[in-house]
Amino acid sequence: MPRLASYLSIAWALLLVMLISTFSSGMTHISGPSTTIAATSSPHSALSGVTLLTVKPPPSHSKAPATEQQAVPEPSVAHQVLVPTSPLIPVSPQAISPREDSATALRLALVNIICYAPANSVLHSISGSGVIVDKKGIILTNAHVAQYFLLANQGVSCSIRTGGPAVDKYKASLMYISPEWLRANASVLTETSPSGTGEYDFAFLAVTSGTTPSELPRSFPYVPLVAEPSPIGTPVIIASYAAQSLGFNQIQSDLFPTVVLDSVRDVFTFASSTVDAFALSGSAAAQEGSSGGGVVDSQGNLIGILTTSTVSGNLSTRTLHAITATYLRTEYANETGQALDLLFAQPPTTAALNFASQIPALESILTAHLP
Repeated sequence: MPRLASYLSIAWALLLVMLISTFSSGMTHISGPSTTIAATSSPHSALSGVTLLTVKPPPSHSKAPATEQQAVPEPSVAHQVLVPTSPLIPVSPQAISPREDSATALRLALVNIICYAPANSVLHSISGSGVIVDKKGIILTNAHVAQYFLLANQGVSCSIRTGGPAVDKYKASLMYISPEWLRANASVLTETSPSGTGEYDFAFLAVTSGTTPSELPRSFPYVPLVAEPSPIGTPVIIASYAAQSLGFNQIQSDLFPTVVLDSVRDVFTFASSTVDAFALSGSAAAQEGSSGGGVVDSQGNLIGILTTSTVSGNLSTRTLHAITATYLRTEYANETGQALDLLFAQPPTTAALNFASQIPALESILTAHLP
């Protein structure tokens, strides 16, 4: 009996260490290259959590620390995905008071974006994240997630899911995807270890209909995309549909939001001095499927979306990166010549119809790199 008691004590201690490592409030990351999970009961050939691209060290002139006293070495590109060593359980917003209101608002605005590729396709089905940023049903996500909406002619179909577990809720169309990102990353779809800096990695989707005959809500739950400065140390809440540890059937039927606390660890620029991206630390959100997940401050303002991360080492040792709301607004204006608020002022379905004429040319950028 004494030996049995000793074994039990060791087991409980190991379990406690695993839980602390997974749910420590000072963590948050995204995932690396996506792993393909064979489908056993679906006509689709594969379904995996889409990666937040592996951090790619950019040229020194394109991404430098915005504050010299906080400079850190550039993370190196990782070449493998490490599976978490312990089960990852969704964190309830009730567990993260005193920022409960902001966490709840972000969780309600969070969506799961799931896209299916045909069986035997060179493409693979993916699961990613997005955030509703306007009450009319405008979704912000990554360009490396939204690019799948350009591939309808390749047999790809996408759906917007909400809740926990996530269930099909809406259909959506592209309102905007950064052409700059597509031109710079046209081969990402077929790369086994994709990488990037996060630059240009954004897109907007318009909810166009429900997946059932019921009418769309008059007002969607959302978090405002506010261009506020986010200095180092700013407390934040991150939410995503992390899916790296889940199999095909679990992603389809048992996918829950992951909500964690963290703070801004460092800030970066793609230019010379603007704060265009910021770093977070490792946590349960540091998995495939977190691409496009949201980062809000204590007031419930969306200050960034998850884009890239390092992928080597334990989840708690990784570094997650997000691009800022300020950068999104500035880059959209640079690319289109108009303010983002003008896009938001339109009915989303109208904006999607206006953008539809650009889709064939953008699709050709991707298909030119398909086998």
